[in-house]
Amino acid sequence: MINLATFREALHDAPIVPVLTVTTVEHAAPLARALISGGLKSAEVTLRTDVALDVISEMKATEHDFVVGAGTIVSEGDVDAALKAGADFLVSPGASPDLLKALAYHDGVILPGVSTASEAMARFEEGYGVLKFFPAEAAGGANFLKSLAGPLPHIDFMPTGGVKPHNALDYLSLPNVIAAGGTWIASPTEMESGDWAGIEAKVREASGLGKGNSHD
Repeated sequence: MINLATFREALHDAPIVPVLTVTTVEHAAPLARALISGGLKSAEVTLRTDVALDVISEMKATEHDFVVGAGTIVSEGDVDAALKAGADFLVSPGASPDLLKALAYHDGVILPGVSTASEAMARFEEGYGVLKFFPAEAAGGANFLKSLAGPLPHIDFMPTGGVKPHNALDYLSLPNVIAAGGTWIASPTEMESGDWAGIEAKVREASGLGKGNSHD
């Protein structure tokens, strides 16, 4: 896995992280190229399909400098499999005691999911400085994260879930948001039809979001 400084560097100029559910390994290479060409430097591949681990490996092989994470990490088996596949970072929708125990054995960028202030405080005490805020819109949206910036300024978030082009800047303008997860970047339909040009066009639009609003 990469370290947090490298992760932050990848997000600094392109703070949208595509959240991808890929059903065919053959889509991995052209998808990685479309994301890179459009200006994004990272992506999260969810472990929701049988080929997700192979997709991570293939994307890394295609674009060595592309930062590829594994999402939907919910068990120790997921952690081990994702790291073996070459994942640069890990993202979970939440954090059970067993999952936290498995994650504690690994250094690198790990974003456990939280949706409350108490969960955020607990994860920070356990050593996690950047957290996934999920499901972002359903759990209170940008206003919720804005309210946490005062009492918890030392914790950063990557909101995911309901983040779209029309509200992404609401999140990215906040001082405690380093990036936002975007599920709209590459839909299964676009990938199935091979519309890599269309995906790249959406990537170019997304890569411009937040420029001038990033936080060091």
